Amino acid sequence: MPSTTAERVLTVGVVRETAPRERRVALDPEVTKRLVASGHTVLVERGAGEAASLPDAAYGLAGACVVSRAEVVATCDVLAVVRPPDAALVASLRAGQLLIGVLEPLLNVSMVRDLAARQVTAASFDLLPRTLSRAQAMDAGSSQASAAGYRAGIVAAASFDRYFPMMITASGTAAPAKVIVLGAGVAGLQAIGTVKRLGAVVTGYDVRPASRAEVESLGATFLTSSVAEGAAAGGYARALTAEEAVSQQDELARHLVTYDVIITTAKVPGRTPPLLVTAATLAALRPGSVCIDLAATDQRGNVAGSVDGQHVVTSGGVVVIGAGNLASDLATSSSHMYARNVLALLLSLAPAGVVTIDPDDEVHTAVVVCHDGLATHVGTPQAVPSPTESRVP
Repeated sequence: MPSTTAERVLTVGVVRETAPRERRVALDPEVTKRLVASGHTVLVERGAGEAASLPDAAYGLAGACVVSRAEVVATCDVLAVVRPPDAALVASLRAGQLLIGVLEPLLNVSMVRDLAARQVTAASFDLLPRTLSRAQAMDAGSSQASAAGYRAGIVAAASFDRYFPMMITASGTAAPAKVIVLGAGVAGLQAIGTVKRLGAVVTGYDVRPASRAEVESLGATFLTSSVAEGAAAGGYARALTAEEAVSQQDELARHLVTYDVIITTAKVPGRTPPLLVTAATLAALRPGSVCIDLAATDQRGNVAGSVDGQHVVTSGGVVVIGAGNLASDLATSSSHMYARNVLALLLSLAPAGVVTIDPDDEVHTAVVVCHDGLATHVGTPQAVPSPTESRVP
């Protein structure tokens, strides 16, 4: 990010995340140092990186100014966050600022309305098309999914009361655990690779037949649905119809009851996660079986009854772990990767120190959800006022 006399100096801010169980931070000292070396100013809220083992002193050594939250928000041109901002943070933003984060705009329509009314420009990583090769450095969805998938394998092994690998001892032989990973996206593939290295016998399941090569390259067996091919634009799995979902559940259930560990990763951006492991399937699993649900939310996940952040044991002795924010458990590594994603997106949106939204740039049109008082993403035009309505100054 070389500086020139034609570039404008930006003030980039980062605040401490306030969402429950969130330990990540949007900028790390390494990226901070790169921004400062390019002539920009970085403001870090006191304690912003502590939960990710990134102390204030490290940011200070990188050239950042460690200040209060109020000073960060009031002064910065660009604010980087990990999770969607709460109402108080949105209310403190001003016109012309750029907000970058995983904003989940399709699930937070009122937030988009408020940001647009305040004439804040907002860019959301979770809308980035994964099929664009030039956008790979910006792909926070993939970087965080990779961390979550790795961690899922570790959590699964720690929660299973038997060995993962085959163990041959003087006391007898222990059979390897049988693990199935539902969803062969970034998180799923990382989970497959992790549990395979831990010695389990692994199967990868995906409704996209094209995923076979990636699953088998990791030494796992591939399983797919006969219901429908589930590929969609942007590199994500498409949402199945209600009839397809029921047929898929019935077919999948016959396979799931033969496994010891089930890891689910099927998220559909902006939609409720598909139910893959039903209550009936849970009841049919052997006692001691483990389900790790990476798609868990406060409402529902891929596993019946799973709730993000909760660890429960069913009446049949099956462990169900809601793990929708598992990347946060790997906070230091996740933050390092996320900060690089922030830097890459910032370079695209403000290449010369000035936020410039290009309507002909496919990255900009994908990730920018509001700009100049209006929604710019096709999924959220109904969320903001018309140009003739009053705006917050």
